Amino acid sequence: MKIARSGQRGAALIVSLIMLALITLLAITSFRLGKSNLLIVGNMQERAHAFSSAQGVIQQIESSTQFTETPANATPNPCGAANTTCVDLNGDGVTDMVVVVTPTCVAIQPLAVTALDFANPQDAGCLIGASQDFGVAGSANNNSMCSNSVWDARASVDNAKYVVNAGIAVRVPSSTVCP
Repeated sequence: MKIARSGQRGAALIVSLIMLALITLLAITSFRLGKSNLLIVGNMQERAHAFSSAQGVIQQIESSTQFTETPANATPNPCGAANTTCVDLNGDGVTDMVVVVTPTCVAIQPLAVTALDFANPQDAGCLIGASQDFGVAGSANNNSMCSNSVWDARASVDNAKYVVNAGIAVRVPSSTVCP
């Protein structure tokens, strides 16, 4: 018995080739989407590491008044150059990021004696009045021996790829001037 094949003439082959081409396009598209998502996540992770590294260095210089005395040498443990900190993110002993911090004095404002709290031990060193530099020589003014200083700390990671700015307010001796 013979089966008539006159109606098919390769239609199944053409349909299967079209389906194979569509599945191939779907696989290539999903691969490209997965690759681009992986790159995006990697960049976000690198940015988070850079931000935390810069924040860590800024917190490190904030914890000391060294930056108010020598802004050109603000970091306690520089690596390679002044104001440079090497950060090892994974603890393998290899530097992963280099953070350069630049503290800049924005303003210094003398504190008046009336603004001090006499009960606060931190204000005790500021309570002695400073002599004025105008009028009658040796006369007292209302300024204390302390001033409030405002600093801008700029931390840039790996040649300004990521930059973090932070404002810092520090009480300094009244003889301090912005460099």
